[in-house]
Amino acid sequence: MNAADLPKIKEIIDAFFKKTGLPVEVEVKDLSDSIIPVKVKTEDAQLLIGERGQTLFEVQNLIKLMIRKQLGAQETFFVDMDINDYKQKKAEYLKEMARLAADDVVLTKKEKELMPMSAYERRIVHMALAERSDIIGESLGEGAQRRIIIRQA
Repeated sequence: MNAADLPKIKEIIDAFFKKTGLPVEVEVKDLSDSIIPVKVKTEDAQLLIGERGQTLFEVQNLIKLMIRKQLGAQETFFVDMDINDYKQKKAEYLKEMARLAADDVVLTKKEKELMPMSAYERRIVHMALAERSDIIGESLGEGAQRRIIIRQA
């Protein structure tokens, strides 16, 4: 993938959304480290995001497959799609939740168990917790029940 592919990538994404019948504005940003950042704006955001972002991740994967097939791409790349800044807002929320939970653990000296989260969400929380030396974050559980436990260091 390179910058010359961006117009074709945008065309593929536009065609996908046109077939859904949903009015959207698509912006494909410059490639960075084999990541194709895609910003989508729409009035039907909840329909495209789905419960806990599941539909968004499925649409993102489907578009990646379409790009791979139509461009004949052999190299590894990722599509990072955000609809109405959902992922950005979710990341900010998760970082703040992690900070507050860590503060609570330090204050009460009791471990705290966070709600089950997707791998993407846990990664954001772990990165936020990694900035602190007074607590430890650990993932426990399996599948959809995997969650983070925060305890004092």
